[in-house]
Amino acid sequence: MPITANDTSRKSWLEVPENSDFPIQNIPFGVFLTKENVVTVGTRIGDYAIDLGALQQLNYFEGIDLTDDMFMQDTLNDFISDGKKTWRLVRNRIAEIFDINNPQLRDSTKHRDIVIFKIEDVEMQLPVLIGDYTDFYSSKEHATNVGKMFRDPENALLPNWLHIPVGYHGRSSTIVPSGIPVHRPMGQTLPAGHETPVFGASRLVDFELETAFITTDVNVMGENIPTYEAEDYIFGMVLLNDWSARDIQKWEYVPLGPFLAKNFATSISPWIVTMDALEPFRTKGPKQDPTPLPYLQTKGKKAFDIHLEVSLRPEDQEETVISRSNFKYLYWSMSQQLAHHTSNGCRVNSGDMMGSGTISGPTPDSFGSMLELTWGGKNPLKLNGGEERKFIEDNDTVIIRGFCENNEVRIGFGEVSSQLLPPFIRQ
Repeated sequence: MPITANDTSRKSWLEVPENSDFPIQNIPFGVFLTKENVVTVGTRIGDYAIDLGALQQLNYFEGIDLTDDMFMQDTLNDFISDGKKTWRLVRNRIAEIFDINNPQLRDSTKHRDIVIFKIEDVEMQLPVLIGDYTDFYSSKEHATNVGKMFRDPENALLPNWLHIPVGYHGRSSTIVPSGIPVHRPMGQTLPAGHETPVFGASRLVDFELETAFITTDVNVMGENIPTYEAEDYIFGMVLLNDWSARDIQKWEYVPLGPFLAKNFATSISPWIVTMDALEPFRTKGPKQDPTPLPYLQTKGKKAFDIHLEVSLRPEDQEETVISRSNFKYLYWSMSQQLAHHTSNGCRVNSGDMMGSGTISGPTPDSFGSMLELTWGGKNPLKLNGGEERKFIEDNDTVIIRGFCENNEVRIGFGEVSSQLLPPFIRQ
């Protein structure tokens, strides 16, 4: 089935600002709350949020086999469960409805008033009910930098890293959408020069520049999915900030890896950009040496050219861009991550989320965490307002943005913006 929604010559009758992340060729999916306190599944064109539940009630999806309440829900899980054919049919139909030459909705003031909202008049929600969250560790540059800092600089990568997409199981209960503040975590740390740990607020809170993909129902328990099928089960992608407490992490991570240093908060962008929308931006990832085992081998372009940017904004000050990276730097692709995840028969369900791991590039200005950008705090960052930062301080806001762009179209993710608040103290 052709992806007609990607037609770069198509224009919308809705106004789309220049350099918008959300032209009619994007058509991401999300969930929002209206002024009338109605929660609905929606999409976005330009600076307008579109109520897909209302569109369905008005029969604009006639001819597409959808359950009656498909878009009148507070999550995208059921829609995602319907699979790739339905996603493409719906996205193509939305493109037709908002095409500048289609008068059906354009010329119906009554229907437009029900369907279309200004983006500032809606409140974005978590787009899916995330049952499980896995975070990978797939940037060779990031893993090498961390290895140099915490282990042997001459043997920065652990022996397994070049053979498997390393990952860990995260915590879905603390995944929040952009705009929801995060509290500095409390935990155990071992201060320098001490022999016993102390309990208190983390002093080394960090961001991690990541993306994540959202899956449909992939397999039954015991079944593995080959790399050449894996993308059929990926609905789309979001931006992700995997908050980290480096001092807690350093004390707790041996022998079982990340725990409380990671699971206190994970922030994601609210619009899921579909794999169909990202199709024009395929590219090759890094050369893999040694050659992966047969079940992890892939052919063709499995990476995507997604420009990523991180800004830091102290309270009541301007923001400073502190990192520019790209998704294409990741050593392990999403296809390999999902194939490896199911290689032992692990079941993956609709709405599960897989984090990429910190995405660091080859140069110091492309590193994806404060840990790397300041090299463990040894080289503080200078901000536009004159302040310096070794790690994230209370009331700082971290903003991650991402977009793809070629000569014909720009497809973006918007942003995930989160403020770090002081520790939550029970009264």
